[in-house]
Amino acid sequence: MNFDLIVIGSGPGGYVAAIRASQLGLNTAIIERESLGGICLNWGCIPTKALLKSAQVFDYLNHAADYGIQVSDVKADFGAMIKRSRGVADGMSKGVQFLMKKNKITVINGTGKLVAGPKVAVTDAEGKVTEYTAKNIIVATGGRAKELPNLPIDGKKIIEYRKAMSLETQPKRLVVVGAGAIGVEFGYFYHTIGTEVSIVEFMEQGLVPREDPDISKELGKLFSRKGMKVYGNWAVETVDTSGKEIKVNMKNRKDGKTETILCDVVLSAAGVTPNIENIGLETLGVTTERGYIKVNEWYQTNVPGIYAIGDVLNTQALAHVASAEAITCVEKIAGHHPEPIDYNNIPGCTYCAPEIASVGYTEQGAKDAGYEVLVGKFPFTASGKAKAGGVPEGFVKVIFDKKYGEFLGAHMIGSNVTEMIAEVVVARKLETTGMEIVKSVHPHPTMSEAIMEAAAAAYGEVIHL
Repeated sequence: MNFDLIVIGSGPGGYVAAIRASQLGLNTAIIERESLGGICLNWGCIPTKALLKSAQVFDYLNHAADYGIQVSDVKADFGAMIKRSRGVADGMSKGVQFLMKKNKITVINGTGKLVAGPKVAVTDAEGKVTEYTAKNIIVATGGRAKELPNLPIDGKKIIEYRKAMSLETQPKRLVVVGAGAIGVEFGYFYHTIGTEVSIVEFMEQGLVPREDPDISKELGKLFSRKGMKVYGNWAVETVDTSGKEIKVNMKNRKDGKTETILCDVVLSAAGVTPNIENIGLETLGVTTERGYIKVNEWYQTNVPGIYAIGDVLNTQALAHVASAEAITCVEKIAGHHPEPIDYNNIPGCTYCAPEIASVGYTEQGAKDAGYEVLVGKFPFTASGKAKAGGVPEGFVKVIFDKKYGEFLGAHMIGSNVTEMIAEVVVARKLETTGMEIVKSVHPHPTMSEAIMEAAAAAYGEVIHL
């Protein structure tokens, strides 16, 4: 009942924290009310990528003739796709169970709540409450789909991402409200397997509004070319679910024009909100700010011994951010001297087709920060590997400081760019300059040489344009 560390929540923040703590010799327990791995492994990162892979394979088969292959009678088996996705998620969750056992971490099933002591009171499935004590407690309870006032989620006609990957039948018409990563990934998946998809985004920039505007513009063009309807700078006013068809009533935020879309299902993809209710923060007096737990650079709250990581913080709601915060937090608890996380060097990835990956400043963001910039772009239409692979859409855009050559940011859209962005993350971490990228020999033919070519373009030395 007594531990050096208790972690509440077993997502990519929680289970990583528990494993690192065990590696450092801390007697550790982890509390989980559902399945080990949290939203990421069970309902987010992993199963969505399984669905997207199914859509990609289906798309390849439908365009097999482009590669000199004759394929006939290709059909999408929606139920089988969902089943495969759930199987992948279940396998990953079992993998986390193995890691807990391997690292001798005590797994406590139930709902954890902070109580005076501080302690953690855990309520199991039968309602029995057991209290556990620890020198240190990490809150890693994650987040859930944000519910908009005019989009009350009922799980049938208005759904969130969990339901979107476990529907019994494929909808014929889908309206996605919100064009961030979740929205465009599900929009791509359902459109590719034959659903009529409309994506509505409140922000003027349109699709993926947090990305560099050049990326948003390119994705909007490609999605529209595929046949998706994209509404940027539109507000959903009301949703009428009373009839057989759902009526999504919208208003253009620029000119006031109104429009109604008819559909079978509405997916609310307006982001995530932290799970901080009913976990005892008020009991211990843990400070919150704008709905998030407030911490310092080591993830300590204002209450000694209480820490928080992941989506309960006002940092990027990304699995790899939660994992990095977990390791930094635990190493500090164990008496080590970790380096604080540089949140301006966190990569973001969106796994629709084409993929999107970015890190650092956007072009405008760099200018707003006072930099005089050099910008280079290299289109995949000029890439031999992309052309040979039949994926010439997109480009790489890089941004450097003109004075010192500092690598300020990179923004990519294209096939497999989520596998390419780590080069830029490492380069920025090592304070690599633009000309060092240009002079680093990249293998040919590869997609990644587009980074070198884009850097060369910034300095007026590009070869293949």
